[in-house]
Amino acid sequence: MQASIACHRPFWAARSSVLAGRRVATAPRAAAFDVDNSSILVAGGGGVALEVTRKLKDMGAWVWQLQRTDVRRKEIESMMAIVVNGDACKPEDIERAFAEMDGVDAVISTIGGTTADPTADSQGNINLIEAAVKHGVKKFVLVTSIGTGDSKGGPPPHVYEVLKPVLLEKEKAENRLKEVGDKLTFVIVRPGGLKSEAPTGTGVLTEDTTVCGSITRADVADLVVKALRSDKTNGKVLSAVDSTVVQAEAFTC
Repeated sequence: MQASIACHRPFWAARSSVLAGRRVATAPRAAAFDVDNSSILVAGGGGVALEVTRKLKDMGAWVWQLQRTDVRRKEIESMMAIVVNGDACKPEDIERAFAEMDGVDAVISTIGGTTADPTADSQGNINLIEAAVKHGVKKFVLVTSIGTGDSKGGPPPHVYEVLKPVLLEKEKAENRLKEVGDKLTFVIVRPGGLKSEAPTGTGVLTEDTTVCGSITRADVADLVVKALRSDKTNGKVLSAVDSTVVQAEAFTC
């Protein structure tokens, strides 16, 4: 993991002129989030984070993507997004990332670890949450997993036991986000099993904590962006599944 922040910004000059004199948001508002011209930090190096970044850029957002390495730098910068090198498990890295961004309107975190080392699922996300509160972020979207918290009964028991180390750490992050819900608007999205396939357009969000099923990463990204933009999702914990695989009452954003 890289301990230092290194932002390469070929288009930073234009961004600086837009941000001149800008005030950092100081309080969450229960209203729809306008993506256009907003500053958004996307944390995570996987497929969902990349798809989210792509969608947000297409909507006119200024997007920074937190990365531990430069492996995906070329792909991210080809979207005209900005790579910020840093480790979410190190608070000093997160603090420097926020300082570099000069005002953050929203944070979307898809950060996750492994069953062997799930530290990022809890501490990495909690560090981002604490920084978001400190810097007046308007909305925080946390992507965890079905099986976390009160959705423990969703996955089959043998699947839950395999993923238990990760799910318990994700629950810690969810709980911390709920605890600071009076300081920033949030939504938690819990996807089912992730598939690396083309988007289907049949992904849905649901408040049903008993569902469990697969969904493509691209469909999760679409739902995450919808959850960010909608005021109806504020303060909600929602599962994300493919409606053609699992029958669930869809939550309307």
